[in-house]
Amino acid sequence: MRMATALSVLVLAAGGVGHAIVTSLDTEIGRVDPFKDMKNRPAPGHGTNILVVGTDGRDRITPYEKEKYRLGGAPCRCTDTIMLVHISADRRRASMVSLPRDSYAEIPPHTDATTGKYHHRHPVKLNAAYAEGGPNLTVRTVEHMTGIKVDHYLELDFTSFMRTVDTIGGVEICTAKPMKDAYTGLDLPAGTHKLDGGRALQYVRSRHVDGASDLGRMQRQQRFMAALIDQATSNGTLLNPVRFQQVVTSMLGSVRADQGFGAEQMLAMAKAMRGFTAASSEFTSVPVSDTSFPVKGIGSTVKWDPVKAKRLFAAVRADKPLAPYAPRSAVRKRLVEVSPQQIRVQVYNGTMVHGLGARADTALRATGFRTSAAALNWPRRDVSRTVVWFDPRWDRSARSLATALPGCRLLPVHGQGALFKVTIGANFAGVLPVRAEDAFQGEFGAVTGDQVICT
Repeated sequence: MRMATALSVLVLAAGGVGHAIVTSLDTEIGRVDPFKDMKNRPAPGHGTNILVVGTDGRDRITPYEKEKYRLGGAPCRCTDTIMLVHISADRRRASMVSLPRDSYAEIPPHTDATTGKYHHRHPVKLNAAYAEGGPNLTVRTVEHMTGIKVDHYLELDFTSFMRTVDTIGGVEICTAKPMKDAYTGLDLPAGTHKLDGGRALQYVRSRHVDGASDLGRMQRQQRFMAALIDQATSNGTLLNPVRFQQVVTSMLGSVRADQGFGAEQMLAMAKAMRGFTAASSEFTSVPVSDTSFPVKGIGSTVKWDPVKAKRLFAAVRADKPLAPYAPRSAVRKRLVEVSPQQIRVQVYNGTMVHGLGARADTALRATGFRTSAAALNWPRRDVSRTVVWFDPRWDRSARSLATALPGCRLLPVHGQGALFKVTIGANFAGVLPVRAEDAFQGEFGAVTGDQVICT
């Protein structure tokens, strides 16, 4: 979640507001040596790889903020968020890969940073690498798991995240359904919301708004980052030296980076990324094969899919785009709960209008629904109002389909199964484009930032 703050520095610096402002980072950023004594590292690929970790540090947060945003308790000295950011060699694309914090990992032999005790290779959850060996062991573990050489390390905490969001003027997010989390205090009705730093922190920290837990939280974090990039690149921050300096200053006190990631490097990268927008960013998560993989002495872990994960990291090393190219549409898409890509539809023509069923099938398929591509004739040809026949067990999907078919009627059919039947009536006037907040509904894929921001 703090990746949004880190990336904003790179994006905002592209405004070219002055070498002196960016140079001041050198004296403010805390320094760590995450690459000390590292051997047998992966071969470098094309582009630049930055490992961004967010810790749960909250020392600088006021008592009022701790109470209001449910930030009490002692920090665990572990990484709350882990993300691998790849900046393409041509500086025109940023690929962000979320690594689940509960990922099953095998930590290399090391000396515990807290106790000084030597440990042999052993299994842990990925976020525990930081507790045992700090940035150095975290980098070593990630490189071993991904086969990608980390070029730079960036570490942020709650404070930098909240202050940056406030300074940039808040970030707009959309939700198709109410979101509540008793643990973080998040309480958002369905719709569009402008979040300040505190509420933004609640949004990206929430794990209990649905059954997807940490995996769902990662996808919300990605949507938030896309929205933050869009806000930073469209509200004049890039071209306003005062606002730019305010944003940079707001995060400096709680950022740590490797010595090689200094002002000159940031400035050079930022200048090369001039013109960066939400469409220039792409987001994905490591594919997993088991979200509850039991490990003795550790508990339930997230196990990566070895074949799909290997394919993903090979693409990153080769500097290839992760999201398929799709020209941005100017058409406003309505938010629905279930992605059209997850809904199977058989279309029937209930009128005497020749080819109407085929046109409806094509329109539904164009907005993402999985149609048969072969419309059939309904037994009756005098249907006046379009009907969606559905199994009540798939009521959320039915509502999503009905949103795309204005004026239709929903009729439940017990035992029909997952296939939806749509009888086109005389009132059919076309299909409205729809999209879900999570286009993959728990599966893993890559999207560009402009596909997930509010429209």
